Amino acid sequence: MDFRNSIDSVRRKLRALSAVAQDSGATEHERANAAALRARLKQRLKDAGAPAGDWSDHAFRLGRWAKTLRSSASAEGPKGDWTNEAFRLGRALRRGYKKWSS
Repeated sequence: MDFRNSIDSVRRKLRALSAVAQDSGATEHERANAAALRARLKQRLKDAGAPAGDWSDHAFRLGRWAKTLRSSASAEGPKGDWTNEAFRLGRALRRGYKKWSS
């Protein structure tokens, strides 16, 4: 979520800078400053690899989510753990009980 929030904050800043650049009451220096900051923020978005904010935004997040699903399998316990021995013992007892009861 942190990545998503930072991208959203950069987009908000871009909208604000665009408003300053299009404002007829802004001075030439304010417009130039806004244009330079806007270019830097756009480069930051491009470097982050985030889409432009249209429908591809949802596809981008869906792809990232699917990528984490594929790679986040639960790790196996270490070999020789006591739970492995308990499992085997339980399985042997269950088989013995089934043979005894039938």
